Amino acid sequence: MDAVALTFDDGPYPSTTPALLAALGGVRATFFLWGEHAAAHPDLVRAIAAAGHAIGNHTWTHPRLTALDAASRDREVRRTQDLLAALTGVRPVLFRPPYGDTGPDVASLVGAQGLTEVLWSVDTRDWAGASAGEIVTAASAVEPGGVVLLHEGRPATVEAVPRLLADLAARGLRPGPVRG
Repeated sequence: MDAVALTFDDGPYPSTTPALLAALGGVRATFFLWGEHAAAHPDLVRAIAAAGHAIGNHTWTHPRLTALDAASRDREVRRTQDLLAALTGVRPVLFRPPYGDTGPDVASLVGAQGLTEVLWSVDTRDWAGASAGEIVTAASAVEPGGVVLLHEGRPATVEAVPRLLADLAARGLRPGPVRG
């Protein structure tokens, strides 16, 4: 089977993360966690890690990184790295810039912190209020080796996950985490 990566940004959220973990069942994914949310819900960060999912850095406050000075960018990434490492015992190796907002300065910072920047090949637009059906339809465009962008905190995303997993299996695609 050909692999595709499922990624979930912006969590954790008490309202949806437990249901999302249940919907994924034994399927592993990558969770790009927002530092402020992780600090507010450390139990959920530990639950994501305990379920075997990869955890990536998604900055502390979710800013547009290219609009920040170098010191502010560094703080956004480093503070989240330190928290996630303290909560899970594993320092993240994957990074996703909020909004996909990146450039040479962001790439340099991320590389200097030992992180690999991960963007996506399919945007499900769940962040824009897409329905579960629209999310499944969008995700069906993923090709082998692709990366699907999804978000925590969206009930429609949780609802879409079982159908999305069934669709991928029917296409002979094996969902999993990003390989760092």
